[in-house]
Amino acid sequence: MVTFLKQNGKGLIKTAFLEPDCWVHVYNPTRLEIDTLENEHNVSMDVIHDILDPDERSRWEKEDGMQTIIIRIPCFDSMREVPWYTIPLGIILLKDLIITMSLQESEIINDLIGNRVKNLDLLNKKAFLLLLLNRSTAYFLKYLKDINRQTSQVERELQQSVQNRELVRLLTMEKSLVYFTTSLKSNELLVEKLHRTILLSLSEEEEDLMDDVLTEHRQAIEMANIYSNILSGLMDAFASVISNNLNVVMKRLTTISIVLMIPTLVASLYGMNIGLPFQHSSSAFILVLAIAVVLSTCAGFLFNRLNKMRPMIGRRRRKK
Repeated sequence: MVTFLKQNGKGLIKTAFLEPDCWVHVYNPTRLEIDTLENEHNVSMDVIHDILDPDERSRWEKEDGMQTIIIRIPCFDSMREVPWYTIPLGIILLKDLIITMSLQESEIINDLIGNRVKNLDLLNKKAFLLLLLNRSTAYFLKYLKDINRQTSQVERELQQSVQNRELVRLLTMEKSLVYFTTSLKSNELLVEKLHRTILLSLSEEEEDLMDDVLTEHRQAIEMANIYSNILSGLMDAFASVISNNLNVVMKRLTTISIVLMIPTLVASLYGMNIGLPFQHSSSAFILVLAIAVVLSTCAGFLFNRLNKMRPMIGRRRRKK
């Protein structure tokens, strides 16, 4: 889909036709739209394919008066297996035209189109680029906070019951943090490179905006690293809890097996074809059953007593 936008005072408005000094935004382009970009605006097919490649890294290149900047922007889709992810956004700067292209709709671009970003000026390409980068970083920070809140919620649920569903949710959030960290580091390198090249000579306001972009990028990277470490530690902790719960279950099953083995042993002894006590008594079955029950009860009581005494023994050893 293609959207044409032009400057109207301090804001942007949509227009039906391409005009000088306007902004063309393309997302999920059709074959006809790709051919139009290539034939009418001399956008290389290689550049278009790079922008539409979901694994493309952030970079900048200049060729024949056309500058191509590819950044990674954050997205959220609750229907995806990994809801927080990143996609490439291409920014093509021509002499009297700005073209942006992405695989899908983005809240970042929608904010710019909806005039929710102040001081947006299509005639000032440097300011446009800085505002776009700043908005992208703001959404990185927003989604990172959302991930952290989701992590806290899953942690509370896991404290009540350790289920596979919650652990899978933690795994998807860990994947999201990996995507965000990789994209943020790639974007930071790109911004620093742009600051040394096309964004070298800036006005005072633009320089302040560049400082904000760099500062927020570093903050987002630090937050992503912190949340990733917390999430890794949380998953390790719950893995230890699951292992400990398994050990407790196995101990109980072993105790039950030993207790149940006593009646089996008594029954096996009285199944031998030799002279046995009470074999001529009419109450032999009841006596054998009573012996088995008494022995099993004693064994169960003994195991229960040992289990209660274990913490006391541990405390005495620590005091010594």
